[in-house]
Amino acid sequence: MRTALITIVSGRHEHLRRQLEWVSRLDPQPHAHVVVSMGDAQITDLVAAHGTQRGVVVVMDPADELPLASARNLGVATASDLGADAVVLLDVDCLPDSELIGDYDRALARLGSETAVISGRVKYLPDGMTDADYTSARVAEWGRDHPARVIPEGIELEKADPRMLWSLNIAATVESWNRIGGFDETYVGYGGEDTDFGQRLAAAGGSMRWTGLACAYHQYHPTVTPPVQHAVSIARNANLFRAKWGFDPMEGWLNQMLESGHLRREADQWRATERAR
Repeated sequence: MRTALITIVSGRHEHLRRQLEWVSRLDPQPHAHVVVSMGDAQITDLVAAHGTQRGVVVVMDPADELPLASARNLGVATASDLGADAVVLLDVDCLPDSELIGDYDRALARLGSETAVISGRVKYLPDGMTDADYTSARVAEWGRDHPARVIPEGIELEKADPRMLWSLNIAATVESWNRIGGFDETYVGYGGEDTDFGQRLAAAGGSMRWTGLACAYHQYHPTVTPPVQHAVSIARNANLFRAKWGFDPMEGWLNQMLESGHLRREADQWRATERAR
């Protein structure tokens, strides 16, 4: 199987540098490592300095909001043009276990021609780690599963609710990707596009599968929960999602931002308030 790795990025240079170093240790290596720069002019030089010969950079024009859905589609299209028949999407803040590509190859082979997206394990790393701490043994010891994602141990490919699809560490064959139709590029900015992709998967007759293998380690960075700084795009994307699928995505965030005064609800539409602008 010719499996390409896809990373989309804007900023997060230290995270990308460390990811590139870990990608160089993958065994087997990906068919290509496609890095999609969302308007960040420094990415090409960074990949040239720290990436492998399989690194390919695609640069998108700068935009007012990050085109996350479009960037993922562009990465997969580029990988397909390079001859890949399977793809792994890995967020820039994730470090791949050395066997990640092999784990996904074996899992995809087990599913054959079935339309599916496989979600590997993600272990979250703590704050305060130094460069010397980023060893395979230490990240395996310190990483913790996300409490909202209960993933089975071992090689079983357990069917899961597609509403739980997060694209930070997933794999699919290019054939499955094309049946799903990729990400909906009308989603711009933060929020909703992953959940929409899960619904597109289900609508195509496909399934989401957990695997306890294909592990990635999420590098720590500060977060705001709920992400009120993205209230405008979250409201817009939630409205788009509801118009398509008939229910709200990101219900926890939406309700929390309603309570905090960053969002309001008008009939069935979410609106960002002045507090969020």
